[in-house]
Amino acid sequence: MTDPSRPSTFLVEREGHALVVTLNRPERLNALSRTLQDDLRAFWPSVADDPEVRAVILTGAGRAFSAGADTDDLSTGNRPVLGLDTLRFCPGRVVDVPVIAAVNGMCVGGALNFVADADLVVASEDAWFTDPHVTQGQVSGPEPLMLSAKGPYRPVLMLALCGNRYRMPAATALQAGIVNEVVPAAELLPRAKEIAAMIAAQSPTAVRKSLALMRRRVREPLTPHLERAWEAVAGQWPHPDSLEGPRAFLEKRPPNWADPRDALAS
Repeated sequence: MTDPSRPSTFLVEREGHALVVTLNRPERLNALSRTLQDDLRAFWPSVADDPEVRAVILTGAGRAFSAGADTDDLSTGNRPVLGLDTLRFCPGRVVDVPVIAAVNGMCVGGALNFVADADLVVASEDAWFTDPHVTQGQVSGPEPLMLSAKGPYRPVLMLALCGNRYRMPAATALQAGIVNEVVPAAELLPRAKEIAAMIAAQSPTAVRKSLALMRRRVREPLTPHLERAWEAVAGQWPHPDSLEGPRAFLEKRPPNWADPRDALAS
């Protein structure tokens, strides 16, 4: 559906009792600009207040799910305010109905928050995952913590430590339990909608209560670790590597990393 009052950074379509939300910055591979994040934060409460919505599907327009943080923001030091409320651009932090991530193409860095936040994940066969935080001189903290709470530790650590040198294909993500299903690209949204319809056919109250129990199991033990993760992320920002990484990426050159023994690296 089209609503002229809604931001153009994402699209919304109703499919029965499911709401399909599509990140809509295909010219930037759906990079998570500050504006897109703010628009999503403002939108999810209205979804939470809609009793007709029984599932949310999140996907990306064009050939990418999301390229992660917008490098324009990173290279200029345009930083968000961090804390446990930071992830409220992800629907599962706000809505009490199941969230299904339909991952098409690349899923990079900060976009892994959507995967970690989602209750169910369906990926296309050509989808892949990478975490370039350390490549950009940033700390990879919240994303691997939340992913490892839902899947094995070692595959997630590969993502966190190898930066953009490592791309995890959808098949590996399936084996690691990071995604629920892998389907041909043409079947991605139909399958996500099929799962949403199965959920919508159940008792809405029972689904919400069952989901709340499962989310609590994953999130409550993680809360103190997430707080420390955000502190580590922000603590890295004054370090020169934090700006050198994205600038080197934009300038297509190898980064000149600082000596980790330097006082600024402590």
